[in-house]
Amino acid sequence: MNFKENANFIWSIADLLRGDYKQSEYGRVILPLTVLRRLDCVLEPTKEAVFAYLSQIKRL
Repeated sequence: MNFKENANFIWSIADLLRGDYKQSEYGRVILPLTVLRRLDCVLEPTKEAVFAYLSQIKRL
């Protein structure tokens, strides 16, 4: 695929993802997803420890 084909493919996916949202409503969807992704990245280093602690608590 060349650059133009890749760009067209990405825009077609973006059009599908937008769905029924108006442009003024994008922030209501994008901002929460961005915050969730950021939290996921920040908490990644402690993920295994949290799951280990959770399994200990469940045994009690």
